Amino acid sequence: HQPHADRAKALKIRQVEMVAFEKDKIKGAVRTDFILSAEIIAITLGAVATGTFTEQVVVLSGIALLMTVGVYGLVAGIVKLDDLGLYLTQKASAAGKAIGAGIVRAAPVLMKTLSIGRPPSMFMVGGSILTHGIPVVAHTIEGWAAAAGTISGVGGVVQAILPTVCNALFGIVAGGLVMVVVEGVKKLFKKNKAA
Repeated sequence: HQPHADRAKALKIRQVEMVAFEKDKIKGAVRTDFILSAEIIAITLGAVATGTFTEQVVVLSGIALLMTVGVYGLVAGIVKLDDLGLYLTQKASAAGKAIGAGIVRAAPVLMKTLSIGRPPSMFMVGGSILTHGIPVVAHTIEGWAAAAGTISGVGGVVQAILPTVCNALFGIVAGGLVMVVVEGVKKLFKKNKAA
């Protein structure tokens, strides 16, 4: 009876660990989606800044609706992809089982790829928002890109890539500065609580 009880206890601990793992995964996804939503709203506001108040409200409402249904729907679909694969593997047809098995094998690779690609894309979009909000920086990057376009042979490629690279670097630097400030404030509050 004791080995059975030990196995049952180990399974319960594993279940608790999986619940904590899933909660962390969900928290990270929500945080990322919130940041992306804020970036999309900022881009939209920049696009309709010269419009009337009514135009701004209509465009922002439309974008918010599309983003909620489209982006969050897509995220929900990706999160549940492995469940779909498992469901299909339990079907009677050989084609359903094969497709389901393929989805189950592909889901972890897709999730890993998305987790690697997510931070750089957030830095690029965030950096782009910041650089476009600071005219001096935006014009400097445009000037660099135009100058790079004159390079023989690869000028067109460099001109196309350079703004994205500059925006990403600007986003990384800005993100690093924000992180330093946030960590400093956290330490300050910890010292005040301890005192």
